[in-house]
Amino acid sequence: MGSKTKTLKKWILGLVCSLVILLLLIVGMGFMLKPNPVDFSSPYHPFKSAEAKREYLSLYDNRAKLWPVESIVLKIKTTQGVTLIRVSGPENAEPIILLHGAGGNSLQWMPNIEALAKDYRVYALDIMFAQGGSIPNQLFNDASDYVNWLDEVLLQVSPEQKVNLVGLSYGGWISAQYAKSFPEKVDKTVLLAPAGVVAPLSAEFIVRAVSVVLPTKFFAQQFMQWLAEDTYNGSIEQQQLVKEHIDEAYLAVQSFNSSPLVYPNVFTDKELKQVAAPVLFLVGENEKIYSPNVVLERLHKVAPHIQTQLVKGAGHDLTMVQAKQVNELILTFLSSDKLD
Repeated sequence: MGSKTKTLKKWILGLVCSLVILLLLIVGMGFMLKPNPVDFSSPYHPFKSAEAKREYLSLYDNRAKLWPVESIVLKIKTTQGVTLIRVSGPENAEPIILLHGAGGNSLQWMPNIEALAKDYRVYALDIMFAQGGSIPNQLFNDASDYVNWLDEVLLQVSPEQKVNLVGLSYGGWISAQYAKSFPEKVDKTVLLAPAGVVAPLSAEFIVRAVSVVLPTKFFAQQFMQWLAEDTYNGSIEQQQLVKEHIDEAYLAVQSFNSSPLVYPNVFTDKELKQVAAPVLFLVGENEKIYSPNVVLERLHKVAPHIQTQLVKGAGHDLTMVQAKQVNELILTFLSSDKLD
């Protein structure tokens, strides 16, 4: 009886947990999909109100003051709106384009910018429909919208010179899409745990990410502590990075009008082979958005021309918790095409 009772209790507990997760998913999706037409003519677009704009930009601008190297801010006008770009590094140096992950902005690159900007002209973009300083004037419906947006930006910041793309998570997906579409304009591409591209997002990641839109900070904290577990358990400085990201991400969810991102699709075998320029793919051994072993195995089989590296002691937070190693891997790849 004791064994059967324990089994029954485990079954009931598992059922309850599954129902709770399902409820969270339903409620979260309700918040995400609730009709909220974007008013591009609003004086405080893309924010919900004038107060939301003031409060968020105050936090954003104060965090920007911590950017560890000299920089200038550009606001580039394109067909799709105005793109904010944070520029650092020698003026005539080879260009690097940084594309951050979803739920963030160019300030995600604070742990990396000093190393990257030493010998490169680095352009850290605020992606359209992310939570930063860029202001879109039209909806994005598919990958081609991001590709066309990025191409218009690059035509202005680097009209005659090929660029190096470095993309993290959602920014990695955009980088891969652009490298596939315009290989003649890309020198090298670095994909840092890109969303989609090689494997679909895990169900657990989707459920946890959806919960962040619920009107309580608890879920944002739980999500980031799970996603950036290695950083959260790291040094005091690293823990502070996670805390700052949680504070900003939560305020952003409350401040910005919701606009669903284009889902980051998985490339077919043919599409992976079309990413022809030299590519470096980095993924943490504790990655949460998909299995690192699965993505590496597929790349080795389908696209062996893509260089890969498993980063120890990191998950989706590899640019934070293992910033020095990731910076070195990026710079070595950009300078020599080969990892030692």
